[in-house]
Amino acid sequence: MAIKELNKQQFEEEVLKSDVPVLVDFNAAWCEPCRMMKPILDEIEGENPKFKIVSVNIDEEDELADDYDVTSIPCLVVFKGGEEVNRSVGLISKDEILALAEG
Repeated sequence: MAIKELNKQQFEEEVLKSDVPVLVDFNAAWCEPCRMMKPILDEIEGENPKFKIVSVNIDEEDELADDYDVTSIPCLVVFKGGEEVNRSVGLISKDEILALAEG
């Protein structure tokens, strides 16, 4: 299943009201580290039913980026029960992503 691109209107339903933890990938098309991390996130999304992964393009959804204080990308933010519980900025490995999402 492909990672769903979210806009501000979808964010509340898909992330804040989710029954499972959600890993939000804040990114931009021009960001090389973001492009490098995308295949890793795609792989994890296909393998792991314990949480879901969604994507937010900060150029298209700058209000969401501002709402969650995203100042550098790639920025991965984990939400559980509608609250932020973990965050990582910069390119990280698959194992680090899994630890972030599950921790």
